[in-house]
Amino acid sequence: MIRAVTHLIDDASFGGINRMLDHMTTSPALGGRHHHRIARVQRGQFSPPKLSTDIIVSHLSISWANLAMLTALRAIYPNNPLIHVEHSYCERFAAARVANRLRFDTLLKTAYSLFDKVVAVSEAQGAWMQRRGYCAPSRLETIPSCVDLSPFFDLADKPRGSTFTIGAIGRFDEQKGFDILIDAFRANPRHDLQLALFGDGPDRQRLMDRAGCHPRIAFHGYVPNTADAVAQCDAIAMPSRWEPYGLVALEAMAAGRPLLCPRIDGLSDHIRSGATNIGENSVDGWKAFLEKMEAYVELDDSRRLRRAARLAEDRFLLGWNELLDTVVGSNADHAEAA
Repeated sequence: MIRAVTHLIDDASFGGINRMLDHMTTSPALGGRHHHRIARVQRGQFSPPKLSTDIIVSHLSISWANLAMLTALRAIYPNNPLIHVEHSYCERFAAARVANRLRFDTLLKTAYSLFDKVVAVSEAQGAWMQRRGYCAPSRLETIPSCVDLSPFFDLADKPRGSTFTIGAIGRFDEQKGFDILIDAFRANPRHDLQLALFGDGPDRQRLMDRAGCHPRIAFHGYVPNTADAVAQCDAIAMPSRWEPYGLVALEAMAAGRPLLCPRIDGLSDHIRSGATNIGENSVDGWKAFLEKMEAYVELDDSRRLRRAARLAEDRFLLGWNELLDTVVGSNADHAEAA
């Protein structure tokens, strides 16, 4: 029996969540077991939409403004398994952006209690959620996110040239830490390294002003197809201040490009899979790493990186199929007992 799975989302951007959901709704490996569809809602609306479905998966932002709708979701669909995927919060986010920790902890514990299962998108995020006691261990699952990686697997290894291009891809805002990378490049004397930034966002002009007219830093704007950006790079850097998982990291490895990142939040998962730990995520840390990069990075190890991405893709598909089968089985057992 193929069951209907409805994914609720209130994020209208073309970001990682929407790309993951596009993958889930089109993947034959998932579609053979469950029929996935997307229902979009307005952030902060008070009631959920009317749904005819077997399972509901929330990708909604957890906030006090959204708590009314999440509570209504549980009340209106008491017999449907409810799953929430936590895309936003992680340990470094809380340290950097949460002023009232008690209020924040109360919000997450209250919201997560409404769901049968809560999904962490990285091992590091899941471990943090357990340490904070946000939900019972029996209700917490870890399934790292994934998107369609075929365009990245299709990319050929980039031949080495006289210059080495390090790419940074994502939204231009505080989280992604591109200002750290720009300052490190400006302080680095190497003439064989270039920095290519792909993206857009509220900090675009500030970052361009920060880079000035530096001859080895280039802004390429937003690229709809991330594979086109990765193809132009010899390696990908992620200087994020916080990162629940980091899909760009997985895409870089699928393309066989070395991934350079600090050991924070979900990026720690990628380091265990073959990414390079650059050390301290600061201007001095990146500058010191770039000066001796060849000593740390296996530049010709694309096979191992691509293999790690394949394993991550398989884990994502298997994890979701098993979780959806489990919640349906558990719900049936509860109904029979009642």
